[in-house]
Amino acid sequence: MKILCGSAGWTDKTLIACKRFYPADCRTAEARLRFYASQFPLVEVDSSYYGMPSAANSALWVDRTPADFTFDIKAFRLLTGHQTVRESLPKDIAMAIPETGKKNLYYRDVPAEVLDELWRSYREALEPLRNAGKLGAVLFQFAPWLMCGPKGNAHVEECADRMQEYTVAVEFRNESWLNDRHAFDTLELLRRRKLVHVIIDAPETVTNRAHTLWQVTNPELAFVRLHGRDAEKWNATGAPTAAGRFDYDYSDNELAQISGPIRDVSRRTAKTHVIFNNCREDQGQRNARTLMKILGR
Repeated sequence: MKILCGSAGWTDKTLIACKRFYPADCRTAEARLRFYASQFPLVEVDSSYYGMPSAANSALWVDRTPADFTFDIKAFRLLTGHQTVRESLPKDIAMAIPETGKKNLYYRDVPAEVLDELWRSYREALEPLRNAGKLGAVLFQFAPWLMCGPKGNAHVEECADRMQEYTVAVEFRNESWLNDRHAFDTLELLRRRKLVHVIIDAPETVTNRAHTLWQVTNPELAFVRLHGRDAEKWNATGAPTAAGRFDYDYSDNELAQISGPIRDVSRRTAKTHVIFNNCREDQGQRNARTLMKILGR
């Protein structure tokens, strides 16, 4: 069993501000990544969701990490169906998209030829990581309004086509994909396209999330993301951002319990990635360390 544990990001403002994870002399982006990579074998890049990644940054990440370090890359939000402001796009691509008169752009607003360039640019940004053998999965966390059905399935298929040379992991946020009616067909779709089903840990009592199914759809990789279990914060009203829903500190008992299913899925795959997305202060890093001890790694 090869199980890699890490956190979603290493530059969160609250992580740096709490001063509990990084040594006092880690004051630069380079120093922080080098230190993080000395503690964990895996990290999820979440900045690539908010803005398009660049080949220059990917090359820096390669240089600043050990040879066996792995980056999972979160797909850019426009590609996963989320609302996107023009300012987060490369200038040439933003200028090529007709004005809609609205603050946000969606995938449907982008002309086909511009989408081709956007996807090409996105893949190009990942090449330094892939060439160095440090690219794990490209994580497509689809928008919560992307429902299971002809349109939703077509978009998942398009993403698979556009990224067929990469290991793609899929996390659904709409419950329709993995409910009793559609779970079998959804998992079959993922298996047919060799997409990695992302197993999530999240509050059990909320409805605006996909179901947790401990299933493997790609024999090369299992992917587990832990979001926390606070139902009140998950659906908090009036919060300025969604980050508050992931403010959760797993207990040692909870981590011991979840280590069993993680071991089970790891026996069905070549590798297993476990990412803590409870990214407030050093919660994710502390929890990842504890889980690594429990798993004996």
